[in-house]
Amino acid sequence: MTPFGPGQGQAQVCYRHTDRATGIACTRCGRPICPDCMRSASVGFHCPDCVREGQASIRRPRSSTALRRFAARWGLATSGLLVVNVAVYVVTVVAALPYGGGLMQNSTSPLFQQFSLIPFLVDDGEWWRLLSSAFLHFGLFHLAMNMLALLVLGTDLEHYLGPARFLGLFLVAALCGGAAVALFANPLSQTVGASGGVFGLLGAAVVVIRHRHGDLRPLISVLVLNAIISFLPGISLLGHLGGLIGGALAALVLIFARRSTALQVTGLALVVIAAVVPVLVQAPALG
Repeated sequence: MTPFGPGQGQAQVCYRHTDRATGIACTRCGRPICPDCMRSASVGFHCPDCVREGQASIRRPRSSTALRRFAARWGLATSGLLVVNVAVYVVTVVAALPYGGGLMQNSTSPLFQQFSLIPFLVDDGEWWRLLSSAFLHFGLFHLAMNMLALLVLGTDLEHYLGPARFLGLFLVAALCGGAAVALFANPLSQTVGASGGVFGLLGAAVVVIRHRHGDLRPLISVLVLNAIISFLPGISLLGHLGGLIGGALAALVLIFARRSTALQVTGLALVVIAAVVPVLVQAPALG
């Protein structure tokens, strides 16, 4: 608190109320202030203008959106994959409406014909179907089951591997699942779904738990249940098996080459090449 302004012993008037004499000055800018303008500070008093300037200079924390909280809870890459799958499903539902489709029947969408996995079209050069099919789903139940499995399996794996490595693992597993279907399934069959990538997460979880000398017993029941589901009609056993193997191999690469990002990228690329090259070789032979 400063009792007087520049003229020691001489009464001052408030800079905001010139009809009021005062002996108090702002400890920040030195301007005289009356009792109505005094704002308590850690030392002395501040004037209203200095208080406003101080508040403006304070960076307020950004409010956390629901999406940020979701990503923080479930993992950035896991949440991103879920959002992409749901968004693609919504697009296919809207695109299916003119063709008699709807919320539960989206397979009439032209997008299914352009991006689903049909082996003979892959052989004809449409290689993107090996991966694009992993983001399409037959109906809401199919989507919900795969996204639930993605959240349950993906969160812990992503926290262990990190978002970028986790995303790489999922995509490699999904691609391996697609390659298995393209190689061994009926050439006219149509396959979609993220289950190849999800089974890749199962394979990766086994590798990670064994590497950390953990207990595999809680995972065994999940593996058995999913193995049984894989033999049900309408389920792609080949896609599941290819994804499982691809995810396990990708996890081995990421764990044992963890000291070198370059080696990890190279290892994942080799897994992809091992899965895709047989498909590329098969296509001319069939032609």
